[in-house]
Amino acid sequence: MRHDPAANTTTQLDEGTENETAAALTEYEMEKAEWRGPLRAAVIYEIVRRAGDHELERPTKSLIFSSIAAGIVITLSVLTEAYLMQALPDTKWAHLIAAMGYTTGFIFVILARQQLFTESTISAVLPVMAKPSWNNLFAVARLWSIVFMGNLIGTAIFAIWFTTFPPATAETLDAIREISERAMQYGFIETALRGVCAGFLIAGVAWLMPSSRGFELHVIFLITYIIALGKFAHVIAGSAEAWYLAFGGFSSFPEVIFGFIVPALIGNVIGGTVLFAFLAFGQVVAELDEAPDEYVNHGPHDEDRDADCPSTKERAAATAGYETRK
Repeated sequence: MRHDPAANTTTQLDEGTENETAAALTEYEMEKAEWRGPLRAAVIYEIVRRAGDHELERPTKSLIFSSIAAGIVITLSVLTEAYLMQALPDTKWAHLIAAMGYTTGFIFVILARQQLFTESTISAVLPVMAKPSWNNLFAVARLWSIVFMGNLIGTAIFAIWFTTFPPATAETLDAIREISERAMQYGFIETALRGVCAGFLIAGVAWLMPSSRGFELHVIFLITYIIALGKFAHVIAGSAEAWYLAFGGFSSFPEVIFGFIVPALIGNVIGGTVLFAFLAFGQVVAELDEAPDEYVNHGPHDEDRDADCPSTKERAAATAGYETRK
């Protein structure tokens, strides 16, 4: 039996939904918008918000294992960068190539849908902005605390492994140490400011993914490459470097915690939540209470339904694996 989007739309507009955005963004518009481009900002907002809702509802056990896995995998960034650094000649342009290695961990973690703290700053906050409540605030605090600690545990596992039984050459370990010491060379304030830039850019990845449609790899690579070139402070990827110095005896634990992890965390949260999330919400908040013109007569036209939406099989095949789509 064929699903009638117009009937579904009428029911939603008459009975209301879980939050104020549904008046403007009906189920059918969400479905249709993903197959017609470009997506308008309010639709991107709703896709990211729904992804945040899903993350906030995930079981604790799932969050723990996913975040620890993400912490381990993100260390591919420093490891790949070290491999490239040791192989490149000592020239002015070598860092342009070595910085490409920094993108590998992020590509793996984000495309694998593992829990990375900085990526969840915007998606977890948007549901709270849509429906402020103590329950939502508690859910965000729960998600952030679990994911952040899990990520740190994962990067610490890497550091202990590579300082105790390193599966790498002495040249590679020297490169890792050089990268790590370079990340620790800034003071508290400058590290926090560099963290603001990194947090803002990583939040941009979550915002751009719904409209990437086949170019997700390019988006992740471009944004994380900018982070590497700018030497911005990403608290999770950088914690692998910080832990390496601490467990290797090259620096003390208070130095790496309060000299890098804490200021980078503050900067990432400010950049991803206070700046990007609020700006993203602010640009669409005026549109959320406005019903689209095509629903004035209780639904989209029949020709739109037939011409623009793919078949059930095509839709299922194309959207498989994307949690932000229904």
